Amino acid sequence: MSGACRFLSLCKAAEVAEGKAIKVEKDGLTLAVFNIEGEYFVTDDTCTHGPGSLSEGPIEGDVVECDFHNGAFNIKTGAVVAAPCMIPLKTYKARLQGDEIAIET
Repeated sequence: MSGACRFLSLCKAAEVAEGKAIKVEKDGLTLAVFNIEGEYFVTDDTCTHGPGSLSEGPIEGDVVECDFHNGAFNIKTGAVVAAPCMIPLKTYKARLQGDEIAIET
């Protein structure tokens, strides 16, 4: 078995404004791609507490608030920051490949 990582290209870096997020649906995944001070982070887009879309929630620093029940997560680590969320958010290792944001799969 090969230990080589595969990368899934998600979007152009220019599509994600600083301090913002976009939703990307690719290969059966629904992801939120964040730009925090020029660094890119990728998480699942759906809140672990309900049907909220994290790419649509307000971002303050490295914390995103769910637009559904106002729970919050650390964008960089996926850790729960505010209730009612209790389950951490899945994060993906993001990297720039040229002008594209990609994740390891």
